[in-house]
Amino acid sequence: MSGFEFVALSLPPMVIGVLAAIACALPGNFLVLRRQALIGDAISHVVLPGIVVAFLLTGMVSTWPMMIGAGGAAIVSVLLIEAIRRLARIEAGAAMGVVFTAMFAGGVLLLEQTDTSSVHLDVEHALYGNLESLIWLDAAGWGSLVDPVALAGLPPELLRMAVVACVIVAFLLVFWRGLKISTFDEGFARSVGVPVRLIGGLLVVLSALAAVAAFDAVGSIIVIAMFICPPAAARLMTDRLEIQVAWSVGFATLSAVAGYVLAGYGPLWIGFENAVSAAGMIATVSGLVLAVAAIFGPHRKGAQLPR
Repeated sequence: MSGFEFVALSLPPMVIGVLAAIACALPGNFLVLRRQALIGDAISHVVLPGIVVAFLLTGMVSTWPMMIGAGGAAIVSVLLIEAIRRLARIEAGAAMGVVFTAMFAGGVLLLEQTDTSSVHLDVEHALYGNLESLIWLDAAGWGSLVDPVALAGLPPELLRMAVVACVIVAFLLVFWRGLKISTFDEGFARSVGVPVRLIGGLLVVLSALAAVAAFDAVGSIIVIAMFICPPAAARLMTDRLEIQVAWSVGFATLSAVAGYVLAGYGPLWIGFENAVSAAGMIATVSGLVLAVAAIFGPHRKGAQLPR
């Protein structure tokens, strides 16, 4: 592939995949340590009907309508969970499982019954995203990276993911001490004046922000995988939180780049004619990274909580 083809066709989706993976992996570290890893899974299921309803009301796929729709869907899901738990007298976990799967199924049905042909919003894109189609039509080689006119034609998903990733990094930097203390000893955190509920709520909100921002570009598969696999693999490599976060960013980046390359060129290397889903391959690579860490990671046995 020439430099022109790489910059125009492969570089933007690869960068978007990396940013989406990092944006999900960073809060995922704390969700995993707090034993709330499935919140990422839940968010990716709940946001779908909210995003679809937001599109039907506004006629466009943009960040704020999607966020409002996802927020509304989250509120509805919480009310439904509480109603089912009280009326049916079943445990909260069972109620969450019913509501999350039902809402995702409802979102799929809405997609099938509505006309979303004008945008990248259908059942296939809800699962796999449209990463391969996020090409840079105005690129004319490596020189376009410093050409303001060409840069104006970058896929909007790239700027969206970059902004969200920066917001998440800023949140971690500002609330790092409170996050760290409340994650490992909530009682002590309260005693020293750490706003535990506020920080926990913001963590969930930022996780939802990452999921919604990534949803349009990479679909629900990568979102679920990146919330869990890189942080869980990083947890097996070290018992220091700062190093774990660094490992998770490295694993997320590796999964996104290697997955995208293998999806596009792997089948050709072994004799097949067609590429495979980039989202599916990225999630597969992240799972393989976790498997390798589980087998060979230095802290796979007798691991202690990170310091």
